[in-house]
Amino acid sequence: MVKITDDYIANKDTFTNLGINVPTYDEKELVAKTLAAPRWVHFGGGNLFRAFHAAIANTLIEKGELDTGIIVADTYDDTLVNQVYKGFDNRILRVVTKADGTKDLHLFADVAQALFAGRANEDPTGYNQLKEIFTKDSLQLATFSITEKGYVLKDPAGNFFAPVQRDIENGPAQPENNMALLVGLLLARFEAGAKPLTLLSTDNFSQNGDKLRDSVITIAKAWQEHGFVEQAFVNYVSDESRVAFPLSMIDRITPNPSESVSADLQKLGFEDAHIIHTPKKTNIAAFVNTEEAHYLVVEDKFPNGRPKFEDAGVLMTDRDTVNLADEMKVTTCLNPLHTALAVYGSILHFKSISSEVENASLRNLIKQIGYVEGLPVVKDPKVINPQEFIDELVTKRLPNPYIPDTPQRIATDTSQKMAIRYGVTIKHYVDAADREPSQLNFIPLVIATWLRYLMAIDDNGESFEPSPDPLWDDLHAKVAGIEFGNADQDVHAAVKDILSNKAIFGVDLYEVGLGEKIEADFKLMLAGKGSIQSTLDDMLQKYGKNLD
Repeated sequence: MVKITDDYIANKDTFTNLGINVPTYDEKELVAKTLAAPRWVHFGGGNLFRAFHAAIANTLIEKGELDTGIIVADTYDDTLVNQVYKGFDNRILRVVTKADGTKDLHLFADVAQALFAGRANEDPTGYNQLKEIFTKDSLQLATFSITEKGYVLKDPAGNFFAPVQRDIENGPAQPENNMALLVGLLLARFEAGAKPLTLLSTDNFSQNGDKLRDSVITIAKAWQEHGFVEQAFVNYVSDESRVAFPLSMIDRITPNPSESVSADLQKLGFEDAHIIHTPKKTNIAAFVNTEEAHYLVVEDKFPNGRPKFEDAGVLMTDRDTVNLADEMKVTTCLNPLHTALAVYGSILHFKSISSEVENASLRNLIKQIGYVEGLPVVKDPKVINPQEFIDELVTKRLPNPYIPDTPQRIATDTSQKMAIRYGVTIKHYVDAADREPSQLNFIPLVIATWLRYLMAIDDNGESFEPSPDPLWDDLHAKVAGIEFGNADQDVHAAVKDILSNKAIFGVDLYEVGLGEKIEADFKLMLAGKGSIQSTLDDMLQKYGKNLD
């Protein structure tokens, strides 16, 4: 049996006999250099970091282009740091699962230190260690994978969350909120000479760098108003020639650790293959499983220099190109297809995305949305070919049975996604001189199916458990009185407030000529058992283009 903490240099053969590629660099030397002159801190030590960011650093270290590793800081889950990072000597086994069933195994030893810095109001130890790191002139960047919610300071009513409000009132000494903690670290850097720095969000949402910047400046200004910092500090974090906030587009499906991968590793002879479920509900392990395909497009804005990311496959470019790459992915080539599968998969009781793509009708549906309705109006970012992106998604990524992703997970917060997933394409059809929204058939069909989903009644007429959504109670209440088994009823009064809601779709669907079409599709799916599937099949027969 091989343990992840075994000496991979002295016992290289024991790793390679299991098919595990090991580093060629000296881990102790790398750690020493990192702690003496850190260049890269990463916030959020979860699975995406372990599969992607750590791999980028490992590649650059192996190429001799980076001689320091990454310092990982987590502000959410102390068990993650104490049990997974420190428990396994900060090492990571990445398992790339391919659609043909083969796997690539790589051991990474490039995490030099892992710190828990959350709840600094209770224990400031990690926060103080990070402050020391942030005073170093050598520090070039901090990257983030903390999820979109990690940047949010206010509730839907526009009020600061209680921990944020306390941090604003109490100042930078021992912050509770992770964004306030970050501003406290920037203050330490400012007071130590105000060296430049880049804060790079790599979380999967549009204009991520702008959101990070807004949160930082909001807290800095609030502290200035309360007398904790000088205006000069606000000027420092507001000047992007000194503190930069690049945009990025990231794409790599990295689900929770797979039980099947865990079993395979144990059979192989890898001892540390158990999955850990922390009290904070983080699912993690010494290994991380991920897909082969990956994309990271980054705005090249690093005032204190940066590693040579392009030599590890990162697409370094300008701001406009990042925006186009992000729009291509989230409005046309991936996210709309994912959401369609999420809605249909949940209501038809599929257990995995890969099994959905085996279904001819669902596979044809996402092709119609991507190739026929999306590609004609997508803006080409040039650095990634949109059609090739969809080709890879449909033929390799989504069908991969070794990526255990579920439609139910992807269906979470669907009301928050509709404006981007479908609203942008609808707007393109409104604005195009040679197109009309009335030409769309399958995007309206998915929206109609989402209305059926909101009833929480499946295609057999039975109730099912929907995924969490912040608007669920209100939306479900609007359609709860609609009768299943009656395709002749008037549904307009029940759905008009939903379909006309620009906050949900980005447009009033009636104003652009799609509201009535969606209502008609919705009514067809109320006819009785099997009507969701039969409506999809009929629509594909009637309007679908032959893409085989």
